[in-house]
Amino acid sequence: MTIKISEELRAYIDPLTEDEYAALESSLLAEGCRDALVLWGDLLVDGHNRHGICQKHGIPFTTAQNTNFRSMEDVHLWMIDNHLGRRSVSDFQRGVLALRRKEILSARQAQKQAEETSEAVQSTANAAEPVEAAPPLTREAIARAARVSSTTLGQIEKIQKTAAPELVSAVKTGVISINAAATVASLPVEEQVAAVSGGKKELRKAARQIREARTAPPKSAPPAPLPDNATPEQLTIHRLQLEVAELTAERDQLKTKIQHLTIALAEARAKN
Repeated sequence: MTIKISEELRAYIDPLTEDEYAALESSLLAEGCRDALVLWGDLLVDGHNRHGICQKHGIPFTTAQNTNFRSMEDVHLWMIDNHLGRRSVSDFQRGVLALRRKEILSARQAQKQAEETSEAVQSTANAAEPVEAAPPLTREAIARAARVSSTTLGQIEKIQKTAAPELVSAVKTGVISINAAATVASLPVEEQVAAVSGGKKELRKAARQIREARTAPPKSAPPAPLPDNATPEQLTIHRLQLEVAELTAERDQLKTKIQHLTIALAEARAKN
């Protein structure tokens, strides 16, 4: 039979790295294609890489129909769950897939709730009965299903919304951690790109500077108290020290305020 390839489905899951693809190709050449390709009708759902390699080298393969699919959303959910079941998936990939899963399930839940509400209103027998709302899809539940923490899932969500493509690529390749990338994603896009171009060291530096900006600067130690028999010179020095301490505190406050405003502006621009 003719197998139909959907580029949308092929790209729905992150592609294999060059090393992973080479390893798969070597395995298929040595052992053949032992696992069946999954189809929905004539549409290929799982096994795009295996299909391509088998076609390239003339390796025989088998197919299996999944009769549980009713819509493309079912296909997407199956692909997500199937990929989350693999041990080689990174935390970032798990988070991205979990957020996709949440989006699909939330839309289904909202649609079902709307239909049930409409049916209850139209039915005189059930008009007085309240419609039970389905339990909300919390971040904790979604994160638990993907085997990541809710904090990590929140950081990945922020990266998806505000990070430049170059920063996302750096997270995927392990150049920067999810935590640090979520911090750097607060910067304007051009500054994110500049940090990525500077490599791991520059990315860490940018993340550290942002965290420091969000932390109140340490207060300067007050000048030592004057002795009772202080000389005029000591009195002058003490007065100047007090003025310096006051000006330093004002400077630090203004610096912190500017840094906070810069970050807030960058985040507002990213949301818009």
